[in-house]
Amino acid sequence: MTIDSEGTRQRLAAKRAELEELSRLSQEARKPVELDQQSVGRLSRMDAIQQQAMAEAAERARKRDLARIDMAERRLAEGEYGYCLDCGEPIPDRRLEIDPMAERCVACAGGGRG
Repeated sequence: MTIDSEGTRQRLAAKRAELEELSRLSQEARKPVELDQQSVGRLSRMDAIQQQAMAEAAERARKRDLARIDMAERRLAEGEYGYCLDCGEPIPDRRLEIDPMAERCVACAGGGRG
């Protein structure tokens, strides 16, 4: 297994920038829903609350991914990047290309080991 450190850093930085931009763009959708019945009907308000909840869930997922990026960058700096946290075996290059934040090999991620 050969880790392209610079390429990995670039992929992680690009993913971070993408997540931060999505977070910025969805900021309006996560604002509290106005409960003024004169301007919005009951069903429209319910729809707005549901959309707000979905936007908040997406934001939580983005924050989890940003934390995973931080961990991947730390593992890269420490020379631990590309090795499964559970079994210590190398994570296949193809898996890291698809998900540069992957912490576990396929077997451990799927619960096949341990």
